[in-house]
Amino acid sequence: MPNPSKGSSRSAAASNRFNFSTAELRESARRLRRHVITMTATAGSGHPGGSLSAADIVSALYFRILRHDCKNPRWPDRDRFILSKGHAAPILYAALAETGYFPVTELATLRKLDSRLQGHTDARVTPGVEMSSGSLGMGLSFAIGIALAARLDFKAHRTYALLSDGECEEGQTWEAALSAAQFKLDNITAIVDCNGMQLTGWTRDIMNLEPLTEKWRIFGWHTIDIDGHDFDQILSACQEAQDTKGKPSVIVARTIKGKGVSFMENNPVFHGKAPTAEEAERALQELE
Repeated sequence: MPNPSKGSSRSAAASNRFNFSTAELRESARRLRRHVITMTATAGSGHPGGSLSAADIVSALYFRILRHDCKNPRWPDRDRFILSKGHAAPILYAALAETGYFPVTELATLRKLDSRLQGHTDARVTPGVEMSSGSLGMGLSFAIGIALAARLDFKAHRTYALLSDGECEEGQTWEAALSAAQFKLDNITAIVDCNGMQLTGWTRDIMNLEPLTEKWRIFGWHTIDIDGHDFDQILSACQEAQDTKGKPSVIVARTIKGKGVSFMENNPVFHGKAPTAEEAERALQELE
């Protein structure tokens, strides 16, 4: 079996990843955002705000960082991406379609009966989805289980979990954070999409999380605080997390809810409201 400390299987699998330039990542993020708008408008429901805020993070992961293979979604040595903030399923579906897991045309079936693309992810039916989601706060625990299994199996793959900042109000998130530090899981990277908003308003007014980065540090994690829309910072943070040994790493990515669409930015209305046909047209024009 490969020894994770030597990174042998990571080197052998170098061809099973995309390697977009920063300019290409920006363009892919723009395409993902356009898909989110079109998907949710077509469905007439969904969560565009938190999908748009995570677009740059997801673009960097799927087109640069993750080792994955659309022709073999269950490839044993793939890196695992856990979408803990499962209501942001549209951004994951957009990335999976753009990387070849299923046709881009299938995105138009979001939330339809018998579609493989439901409002929350379903690992039983959707290629490339690692965890079925629903209630918030469970993804980090799930990701830790994968990371522990990788250690037991002497596997070199990494696990990335994308959380919302609202999820950091959940007690289970902090129980998971404690356990990852206890087990010194340095093969896991948590990324908090810290857009400052949740369903009914600003997190600072509902349940103030700050100083969020310091909280993670006190819980035993290596912490990195970045601009979640700056690709250089995203890529550098993921590399720093990979290079950090003996403890888990968390990237607190400061983002803007609804990023890229002026009337959606920092607007809690679009947390769980799809754009109308007119709004979608305006949004797509802005994303040209």
